[in-house]
Amino acid sequence: MAAAKTTATNKFLNRELSWIEFNDRVLREGLRRDIPLLEQLNFLSIVTSNFNEFFQVRVASVKRLLKNSPGGKDISGRTPKQQLKDISVRARQVMQAQQEALQKQIVPALAKEGFVYKRPKQFNVAQKEFAQEIFKAQILPLLTPLRTDSDEFPRIANLKWHAAFLLKPIAGIKIANKEFAAKPGAPIVALVQIPDAIPNLIWLPGDKESKDFTTVADLLLQYGSQLFDGYEASKSLLFNVALDADFAVDEDANDIVQAMQEVLVARQSSFAVRMVCDKSSSELQKFLAQKLNLKSDDIYAFDNLVDAATLCEIGDAENTDHLRNKRWENFPNAALPEDAPYWDSIKRGDVILHVPYESYNPVVKFLNDAADDPDVLSIKMTLYRTGRGSPIISALERAARNGKQVTVLVELKARFDEERNIAWADELEKAGVLVVYGLVNLKVHAKILMVIRREQDAFKRYVHLATGNYNPRTARIYSDLSLFTANHEIANDATKFFNIVTGYSALQKMKYLSMAPVDLKSKLLSMIQREIELSTPQTPGLIIAKMNSLADEEVITALYRANRAGVRIMLNVRGICMLLPGVPGMSENIRVVSIVDRYLEHSRVFYFQNGASPEIYLASADWMPRNLDRRIELMFPILDAAAFKEIKHVLDVYFESNINSYELKSDGSWVALKPKAGEEPKRAQEILYNEYKARNEKNKAPKTRFTVRRK
Repeated sequence: MAAAKTTATNKFLNRELSWIEFNDRVLREGLRRDIPLLEQLNFLSIVTSNFNEFFQVRVASVKRLLKNSPGGKDISGRTPKQQLKDISVRARQVMQAQQEALQKQIVPALAKEGFVYKRPKQFNVAQKEFAQEIFKAQILPLLTPLRTDSDEFPRIANLKWHAAFLLKPIAGIKIANKEFAAKPGAPIVALVQIPDAIPNLIWLPGDKESKDFTTVADLLLQYGSQLFDGYEASKSLLFNVALDADFAVDEDANDIVQAMQEVLVARQSSFAVRMVCDKSSSELQKFLAQKLNLKSDDIYAFDNLVDAATLCEIGDAENTDHLRNKRWENFPNAALPEDAPYWDSIKRGDVILHVPYESYNPVVKFLNDAADDPDVLSIKMTLYRTGRGSPIISALERAARNGKQVTVLVELKARFDEERNIAWADELEKAGVLVVYGLVNLKVHAKILMVIRREQDAFKRYVHLATGNYNPRTARIYSDLSLFTANHEIANDATKFFNIVTGYSALQKMKYLSMAPVDLKSKLLSMIQREIELSTPQTPGLIIAKMNSLADEEVITALYRANRAGVRIMLNVRGICMLLPGVPGMSENIRVVSIVDRYLEHSRVFYFQNGASPEIYLASADWMPRNLDRRIELMFPILDAAAFKEIKHVLDVYFESNINSYELKSDGSWVALKPKAGEEPKRAQEILYNEYKARNEKNKAPKTRFTVRRK
């Protein structure tokens, strides 16, 4: 599982390979036997879903580069051909390790817990009879076999599991209709998609001591030949295909919704990027590869293939709670009352919300209060991903029906959420909400909400700014920070921002908010330069930054320049990191760590020492070209002293962590951190959880009262 080594002469790591290394870190968490079994399985399942998106988007993009610009090189010095080769090698290593973990670690451990995975050859008599009956009654009617010898190869549904069958006529049986007979000399291959209408896991009859199960895929491979009267299946193959999803919407279209719907349709018939399959038939592998125009590097074949997502369905069974992490509560925010509106609380001082340690309910309540308050006149916000059945949408619709002016900037181009976004944008419009569909050529990724309220014959503006989406569902598992404020200057900036993105307003100078692609990047570069200028050998500068990805060449170059000026740089990067730390003369003062734990680290936090006047900023943007140059993003300062102290403490905890934490070395490898001899084990997320828990218990404790003696 070792990462491909780099040399000290490299200044930048390759983006795609760095993303694979993140998935290797996720995989390594899944290999840990000191965490509950279903949590191990969950990490392995995340690797699958991450790779699915990676191949659909990033690898498809590199394949386009190979076609259109084969001689070009990325900043790591690789041509598209070299990138694809390196991706294939490293991704194969990680996926092979994942399969070995599923087969040798997870499946045996499930059996010890009474959940026994059986292939058809392992069925006893009762299970065989049951499987045959359930296949005939509940699976067979849903199957649609597709022939492959017609003029046009059938469309393969993206990421859906299929079975391929190599057929041969049964001797002595004639095909009644010759039109349905195979062409002479052509292999007789049929494809069958596994239906979505039934669960993938099938529970088998067994004794009381165990719960035996199999999968729809296993039954299809075993009994699928029943679909082909007059033929027998000599070979079969389980496979799925990732299709290109790197489509851009026509930004000049008159109807952006229709243009996005056309993208969704096109995505289902795009070119194949990768095939995952079992090794049961090399003949069928070659046949499919040839039909799908895939090369050997695009085929990922494994013995006794196991699908992690299918095994995850075991979590729906009874008596599995002990196989999961103990539940961590989401605590209330002490500064925000549960039984009253927040207006007065926010006016008294800025409030930081840290989810999921703290509940996301305050954001929903803030919107609900605004929807129902007769003094609220207007609500403005951006929406990128908000999830199914969102209370955010319900509150906005109710606000509009209550006569408030509600403006929502909806980003339809949120990849893989486009269809859902179109649906609830339509809902909002029907409720009377003014919906603005993003900006031409720019994704709106900023997270901002503003409420305008009439108070004592004047207008008061309340602003919420966040590092994560307005999505109550993901707020349970994504670690994000947000700010509630009534600061007049920030409210002025928020007003200017909405005027810019929803109307024809010219770009305006904002005092506190920095906006990409206008001035966010230049602000970052100027603060790095300021750190260089203020740094001395006696008092070296300090930059601490936490983000999801670091891939912008200008920013990385500026950090290298700061390193040479003696500035200390501490980076916590969850995923892609193209900066190479620890190289003498280039990055010896730079440390890069990454945390992979039960919550997905999603917050973006930037600290600049600035001599004796330190500053902290939160942002919706990572330090990537797409965020800084091609998206509408926001970065905002933390001005309140108490909020500043709280966020700085959170940053410090992340860099003290020595469990569930990895460090990037100068050769490009990631090394798991462990407590040194005599060192206290420190797990960042557990420390933060316990701190919020203690704070909550302190807030709930009854206040001590003193009794005064009287005559």
